[in-house]
Amino acid sequence: MEKFFKFSERGTTLRTEIIAGVTTFMTMAYIIFVNPGILSSMFGEAASEWIPALATATALGAAIMCVAMGVVSNRPLALASGMGLNAVVAFSIVLGAGVPWQVGMAVVFVEGIIILLLVLTGLREAIMNAIPINLKRAIGVGIGLFITFIGLVAGGLVTANPVTLVQLGDFTKPAVWVTLIGLVAIFAFMALKIKGDILWGILVAALAALIFKVTSLPTEIVAPLDFRTFFAPFQTPEGTDSIALLQVFTPTLLLFVFALMLTDFFDTMGTVLSVGEQAGFVDEQGQVPGVRGILAVDSTAAAVGGLFGASSITTYIESAAGVAEGGRTGLTPIVTGILFALTVFFTPVIAMIGGSASITAGALIVVGFLMMTNIKEIPWTDFENAFPAFLTIVGIPLTYNIAYGIGLGFISYVLIKLLNRKADEIHWLMYVVSAAFALAFVLPSIQSMIG
Repeated sequence: MEKFFKFSERGTTLRTEIIAGVTTFMTMAYIIFVNPGILSSMFGEAASEWIPALATATALGAAIMCVAMGVVSNRPLALASGMGLNAVVAFSIVLGAGVPWQVGMAVVFVEGIIILLLVLTGLREAIMNAIPINLKRAIGVGIGLFITFIGLVAGGLVTANPVTLVQLGDFTKPAVWVTLIGLVAIFAFMALKIKGDILWGILVAALAALIFKVTSLPTEIVAPLDFRTFFAPFQTPEGTDSIALLQVFTPTLLLFVFALMLTDFFDTMGTVLSVGEQAGFVDEQGQVPGVRGILAVDSTAAAVGGLFGASSITTYIESAAGVAEGGRTGLTPIVTGILFALTVFFTPVIAMIGGSASITAGALIVVGFLMMTNIKEIPWTDFENAFPAFLTIVGIPLTYNIAYGIGLGFISYVLIKLLNRKADEIHWLMYVVSAAFALAFVLPSIQSMIG
């Protein structure tokens, strides 16, 4: 074990790595409850029936890919279904575009395969460099606002209003108080610097939900694994005559493939560099030795997430918690993966927590806030760079569609640069993507005119 993980060389020990792995798990275990809760929205009135299957997919997918990262890269990077990415699948693709849930997972699967090919050919970094840095930052910020808005609505703190569109929620409803209790609990655990603050906050909210009778205890604690969502891209959705994978190749869904790719691209690279700086494996040139192996596992994880029906699996910034505890090798995510694997058998408990939107709403609000940190890096006094970022940030939550928000940012960036006679600053890829987004926006009108 010493020879494989290089404990001495990296200044760590077996005990330290195990503690780091447990710490990382505690800080990201909230996804076991939150991801099934978000993805279950795809199933409408049958949402609760699918949470055990989504919980199995979430936990098992995270377990396998954490172990894979540890073995392949020997770096302290853990993975699980990505927040933001799951919202894209549930709300923008399945509910927004009106496609079967299997097709939504097929979009994720295709995106993962494409990114893996880009990694293997060395093109992933080249494509990332084509997108202006401020648009990259804005995408994460916009998704953060989107997730917060979803949490506010799910928790009843914000409700619909026919005149003003939205309004403050009804504080006479027990579910709203469950949301508030969970949110305040997370604040308290963060203030006390307790590891796993979001997870503990969810558990406090679950206790409150039981007291307020918003939910009830499960009839069993352990249940058999539920594999109904597995191999979703190769399932044939009800009412169609072809497998989901073959239904992806339409202009609208291919745009979603691209939108997911952008989100995955920037989220992963930002996470790897951030955690790498903390762990000391980023060199003086800002490069990560062995980064291709890390990216290959991360890309494979995206495809596995679609294959399992768990949404895109990606590298987690919460890995920094394990690094702060001294984690420096691949044993850290392996320990995290083993703990994820153990949770697979407790789907009834996960269903109880994830099935009540008010229990996990506080976590969504806080996670959305945490995704806002890059907003300070956007140069707000530079109009031609800041305004496209602004449109991206507000466009994502206000259109309730991540791809549309990205499209607004891309199109405005190209137009503003052209009007300022700075065409030489626009990468050719930006022209192609902006034209594709513009076509997607006007295509419904063209189809309506044609009749």
